[in-house]
Amino acid sequence: MKKNDTIFIAGHKGLVGSSVLSILKKKGFKKIITVNRKKLDLRDYKKVEIFFKKKKVDYMIMAAAKAGGIIANSTNQKDFFLENIEIQNSLLKLALKKKIKRTIYLGTSCIYPKHSKIPIVEDSLLTGKLEKTNQCYAIAKIAGIKLCETLYEDHNLDIVCLMPTNVYGFNDNFDKLNGHVIPAMISKFIDAKKKKAKFIKLLGTGKPIREFIHSDDLAEAIVMCLNVSNSKFRRKFKSKLPMMNVGTGETISISNLSKSISKFVNFDGKIIFDKSFPDGTYIKNLNSKNILNLRWKPKIKLQEGLKKVIQNRFY
Repeated sequence: MKKNDTIFIAGHKGLVGSSVLSILKKKGFKKIITVNRKKLDLRDYKKVEIFFKKKKVDYMIMAAAKAGGIIANSTNQKDFFLENIEIQNSLLKLALKKKIKRTIYLGTSCIYPKHSKIPIVEDSLLTGKLEKTNQCYAIAKIAGIKLCETLYEDHNLDIVCLMPTNVYGFNDNFDKLNGHVIPAMISKFIDAKKKKAKFIKLLGTGKPIREFIHSDDLAEAIVMCLNVSNSKFRRKFKSKLPMMNVGTGETISISNLSKSISKFVNFDGKIIFDKSFPDGTYIKNLNSKNILNLRWKPKIKLQEGLKKVIQNRFY
């Protein structure tokens, strides 16, 4: 990839897309295409086709998606399914039409079966039942992977699929109900501190084990993958679609996560878990050896990342 190549970031205002945009700018890339969703509905391929008709696109990063926490997923399954299917279909059709040099497709660890062997390897895909609370989101993302596979193997379209573990960062959705676990929890603790509450209620049992990655670390992995040669990927994956997990190898229970956030927020009250709410998959961490073998490695430890996100957002 050259500094004068044109890169389209779909979802540049989101958690991951904004980190990618920042890193590309720091690295000296200036020909970056971004478009506000109010100006262009990525679900509508005809509009996408018209918008890009006279635009050159060398690389595309698919960071646009409808995502959310366990409550948002379980109560809006139809929207999570349809919107993600429509966005990724539209963008992959664009990649094929424009013969884009490389497309980065971002998936999720939710694609893997609920009872996968830990740590989860990429070959676990479609080997068992999914977690019910986010199955529609997962199925949409799996459909995207399979479309990528077809375009890669049958149409020689260069695509790399990355499956990140749970992502958090500065530009997250801090909604207390619909956000992912870290931003939602941070907002709840900040609110409880402001109200001088004696206790805070969190959803689930607190027992599940999770792995988290800062959006800046994921963005570095994405940019690195833009620069790996096609021949290297084909040798490594034996001409199959390059699909790699992206995780840190650092795990933590939701209970211990809440204690860390409580400490950084300086909340002195009691933490109570409401067991009437679902936990989701009990343990979910990834085997990321494939991308680690490409000499990428995460730099931001969870405790450091949490502290910086809290300080950046609220102090």
